[in-house]
Amino acid sequence: MRILLTEDNIALADGLSAILRGTGHAVDVVHDGASANAVIAAENFDLVILDLNLPEMDGLDVLRAMRARQNQAAVLILTARGTPEERVKGLDLGADDYLIKPFDISEFEARVRVLLRRQAGLRSATVGFGSISFDLNSRTFSSGATPLDIPARELGLLEILFMRAGKVVAKEAIIQSLTAFDDDISSNAIEQYVSRLRKRLSPYGLTVKTARGIGYYLDKLPEAS
Repeated sequence: MRILLTEDNIALADGLSAILRGTGHAVDVVHDGASANAVIAAENFDLVILDLNLPEMDGLDVLRAMRARQNQAAVLILTARGTPEERVKGLDLGADDYLIKPFDISEFEARVRVLLRRQAGLRSATVGFGSISFDLNSRTFSSGATPLDIPARELGLLEILFMRAGKVVAKEAIIQSLTAFDDDISSNAIEQYVSRLRKRLSPYGLTVKTARGIGYYLDKLPEAS
């Protein structure tokens, strides 16, 4: 599988890339955030290993831009910034796992294996929640054999919530994911998209619930549970 390693410590990057290549993976290495952002936008990776303290562009900004493009590669954050607030922010922005430096190499290898197994399963998987399924290859939703006809913004919102069904997604993360590079989305606009999406999902037994002051999550209507 293909991995992008983003690490500004060249000695550490060389060591980790050698370990990953030794287990049969194709590994690309960059040493700054701007290069990582450009490569992620242009190439496909199964896993992005991302340091946060990067020159030119912070790792969290790289992650934010990546998820805004709806890039579904797994992300493992490696950083010395290990406060609970930093971890929560990274996970809310779409990181899949978080490993604090210094770390044990065996733990690093184990976490990489877990994320790559998950990605291998997603390649051909169809994710289901309630009566709706999501094809990860075509990025389309359907109920049975009937495709769901949903406008682009609401479709993007549904994809974000669907991939974490039942779990709260922070409003900030939703705004970042739905914001294109040439426009902005306000908090009020998100509320409008949520309201419209609720109406579209109701016939399928699903709804979008509000976690007050935090964000939103996808849930089943009581009669559909």
